Amino acid sequence: MELRQLQYFLKVARKEHVTQAAEELHVAQSAVSRQIHQLEQELGVNLFMQKGRNLQLTAVGQLFCSRVETILKDLDRAVNEVHEFLDPEQGEIRLGFPNSLGIHIIPSVVAEFRKLYPNVKFRFRQGTYPTLIRDVVSGEVDLAFISPFPENHDQVVGNVVLTEDLVAIMPPSHPLASEQSIRLNQLKDDKFILFSKGYSLRPIVWQACLEAGFTPKIAFEGEETDTIRGLVAAGMGVSLLPEMALFQSFSLQPSRVRISDPKVTRTIGLIHRADEKLPLVAQSFKVFLLEYFGLQIDTPPSQ
Repeated sequence: MELRQLQYFLKVARKEHVTQAAEELHVAQSAVSRQIHQLEQELGVNLFMQKGRNLQLTAVGQLFCSRVETILKDLDRAVNEVHEFLDPEQGEIRLGFPNSLGIHIIPSVVAEFRKLYPNVKFRFRQGTYPTLIRDVVSGEVDLAFISPFPENHDQVVGNVVLTEDLVAIMPPSHPLASEQSIRLNQLKDDKFILFSKGYSLRPIVWQACLEAGFTPKIAFEGEETDTIRGLVAAGMGVSLLPEMALFQSFSLQPSRVRISDPKVTRTIGLIHRADEKLPLVAQSFKVFLLEYFGLQIDTPPSQ
């Protein structure tokens, strides 16, 4: 059994198509088919079955695939650790984060870190709360910013690095747009523009509205901070967003007003797998981030 066979098998399993897998691997389709056939012969099982024009993993193929994914991830990590041992300032950090942090926080911390370690590479992965947890647990990313911080989770650990206020945003023509602060229940008759289900800000806003004594009427659900901000500015409704999501300057801007009651905040945490030491370069980045956000630093475990 060869490494190439495992790599080809995993690519076909993900694409469910030999031709598409071959294109991504930059090899001939016949080469991929031949390696898969040899692998099946060696194992004595069929790993795939035909389903229309696509291929689908058999039951034993699914079992084998989960093991192969783990093996190849461990191999990648081993190669990275060797590179880091030779030069820990030239490794790669795999970082996950939600969309709302991509506007200000992520560019800021990465830029500051690269002043100290200009040769370190970053591989970014955006996601929702559940996908970021999954990516950390599965080893797809080394570290992830996440909101809200998961207080009790068996498979991830980390630190709350920031607690941020959410502010009300509304069209500039809204009767409350010029106020310094408002009570949230003053918006009970307005239509809300919220994040779709699965995005962590949605339940925070929803719960705040319930605490204020009303259920929000939804005009639109979106998946991008810019979309929600733009639709509010265009007069389609009101919403609540973190202050850092309002840093960018656009020609069409909503008004922002602080909320005095109830206090609406979100926690932002930095997490990693509970049962695994971070790669050296990722550990250096974690220490940098804790210092950046003014947190006490525990002595890192010996590597």
